[in-house]
Amino acid sequence: MTAVSAPARDGARQAGRGIRAGMPVRRRRRWPFSPWHLVLIPATIVLLFPFAWVLITSVETPSEALHFPPVLIPHALRFANYSDALASAPFVRFLVNSAVVALATVLCNLVLCALAGYAFARFRFLGRTALFAVIMATLMVPFQVTMIPQFIITKWLGVHVLAGVGINHLGALILPNAATAFGIFFLRQFFRTLPIEYEESARVDGASRLTALVRIVLPLATPALATLAALTFLDSWNNFLWPLIAVTSTDQMTLPLGLATFQGAHATDWTLLMAGNVMSLVPMLAVFFIAQRYFIQSVAATGLAGT
Repeated sequence: MTAVSAPARDGARQAGRGIRAGMPVRRRRRWPFSPWHLVLIPATIVLLFPFAWVLITSVETPSEALHFPPVLIPHALRFANYSDALASAPFVRFLVNSAVVALATVLCNLVLCALAGYAFARFRFLGRTALFAVIMATLMVPFQVTMIPQFIITKWLGVHVLAGVGINHLGALILPNAATAFGIFFLRQFFRTLPIEYEESARVDGASRLTALVRIVLPLATPALATLAALTFLDSWNNFLWPLIAVTSTDQMTLPLGLATFQGAHATDWTLLMAGNVMSLVPMLAVFFIAQRYFIQSVAATGLAGT
């Protein structure tokens, strides 16, 4: 190969620059939005349509609600459906019961799952891996398999241990869900992402394990705790099957179970049922919007830790 001198190379570069300078520059056409929006916007519309239909039906007349094809633009907004729904059933009682059960379940999960998750993340004891694997295996067991043993255990606890706080009581809806395998796993994974040096420094200063957990670990785990609280609240608020099994008295019914009373054997008042559904959605939407900023942060951090 013949070597090319430095002046020749410089001349070739300058010539190339001149050619490129004389050529018209093609600019890429930039869209005012991401191309993904062409997929996400129609998908969002499809997902929001059932909620819009529920809201529209809640302000229609009974004849419009039963009309086919469905009436998507009511002739007159009938907001009296909401007051009728409150008057036709002890709706406020259902709402209070659901709030008590959901808040108590959230509080129990935050305390018990935090303690168990911290123990699995930081302590080394005999059988830790096997016990954690057993807890994770319970996530694969459907509730339909365990609901009869759970009913028997809850009834036995109410008769022999908890002095009547058993079947047909709000305690029967709280105790079986006071700690969950998902909550233990979720917090354990998050605790493993936190530097252990913070706790070791506190231990050197004389703090106990519990003090280090309460004053150092839990404040750092606020995103994970908020996410777990929101998910637990939504799950407890929407739970229908277990209250249907454990509760028989109207005074102890939660909101999903109480809404089922609007459905009769021969007819259903759809306007009142949808009005009740809209009112039951308000607390869930509030919890979601309050806690949504913690979701991505906590889930992303939880996924960094190994198992």
